[in-house]
Amino acid sequence: MSIILVLNKGTIHLSFINELFMKKCFVVLALILAIAGNAQKDQWIKQPSIGFSFFLKDFTSLTSRSVENMPIGMGAIYANGLTPHFDFFGGIYGSNLDYPFTNQKPLGSKNFLLEGDAQLHYKILTDKHIVVPYLSTGVGLSFYAEDNFGFYYPLGGGLQFKVSSNVFVLADVSHHFSVSNNTSNNFQYGLTVIAGIKHKKPEVKVVPPPPPPVEKDTDGDGIVDSKDKCPTVKGIAKYEGCPIPDTDGDGINDEEDKCITVAGTARYQGCPIPDSDNDGINDEDDKCPNVPGLARYQGCPIPDTDGDGINDEEDKCPSEKGTVANHGCPEMIDFHFEAKNVQFFTGSTKLTPQAKAELDKGAAILIEHKTLDINIEGYTDNTGSKDKNLKLSQERADVVKAYLVSKGVAAERLTATGFGQDSPIAENKTEKGRAENRRVEFKVKK
Repeated sequence: MSIILVLNKGTIHLSFINELFMKKCFVVLALILAIAGNAQKDQWIKQPSIGFSFFLKDFTSLTSRSVENMPIGMGAIYANGLTPHFDFFGGIYGSNLDYPFTNQKPLGSKNFLLEGDAQLHYKILTDKHIVVPYLSTGVGLSFYAEDNFGFYYPLGGGLQFKVSSNVFVLADVSHHFSVSNNTSNNFQYGLTVIAGIKHKKPEVKVVPPPPPPVEKDTDGDGIVDSKDKCPTVKGIAKYEGCPIPDTDGDGINDEEDKCITVAGTARYQGCPIPDSDNDGINDEDDKCPNVPGLARYQGCPIPDTDGDGINDEEDKCPSEKGTVANHGCPEMIDFHFEAKNVQFFTGSTKLTPQAKAELDKGAAILIEHKTLDINIEGYTDNTGSKDKNLKLSQERADVVKAYLVSKGVAAERLTATGFGQDSPIAENKTEKGRAENRRVEFKVKK
């Protein structure tokens, strides 16, 4: 489709307004109108602004024709924000040059080129930022000497620099795509300054006069705040608007608390649970409230099951009466066991028949009383060398242990130790004394 334009010098066929260009123009204009129609008030929408532009024309980058220098031009700009990210720009531009036509020869002399376009700028960021990259597109009309009208559409981008809240500097480059036979593709490098022509009037908020002062009673206890020492907590006049105090914080107010400074329970009228025997365990948890005891025995003292005066925790034989010296266990003598009857043949580790008979009694006692663990201690007189005596005493103690084990006593209940000639119980100067020192002692283990 084409449109024929009749001018004073003849008829010009504007074949450049074809269906494709019409569709492109319609899409761009429709986009601008749609955004403008949906624009909302926002502090980052650019206010109406005017400005001027300096630019360079570059025809040499895209055509075979060239000019010595890129022509300089100037323009007038109008801008208005549509949304925080879309701005409308309209401009009229003028420059003096020898236009390099695409499909006809240049006129050969410099003439005035007048261009006007409408563009839509899409900003990646809003005007809140100092530097904002953007893309631009739109539609444009040009007029050159001898009635050369043409259409183009610019496509480009650049950077917007914020100088103040309503002053901006734009540096951009755009490609002017030719849409008619009497225009040429070219680049345009521009520097634009715009400033707002409107200033937003700050909203004036009318502050109503303060209401007359009213005596408040915040906690609703009938005492106004100015006279209430606890204005947010209900209280009584007796305490100047505060509740009845609870000095010890036990939940029982001082008027009903018999122990105001010590936390207690309601059951004892604000006093703590008593501890009659002062053992640190209150009477409610103490099974022996009148006798000091321990927590692990629920307030009772450590028991003494066999009643021998040695408590069960220290008594190695808690179910049999014993002595303190024997750790609560009965002495072997108490079982009619005579350790002095445990003798050996002279200079040997062989037990005498009397010794074996006595050890049989000892084994029976140990088997019956399972809690008795025994230390078997061997001693000698001072006859012979000290080392020999120590060895002999150990061998004799081992023999006694082995005999008792053979009679059924568990070996782990017995410990055999030789002490040689140490710890005599009588003088070694007489035969009687030496005989007493050659002995085996039986002691309950600790």
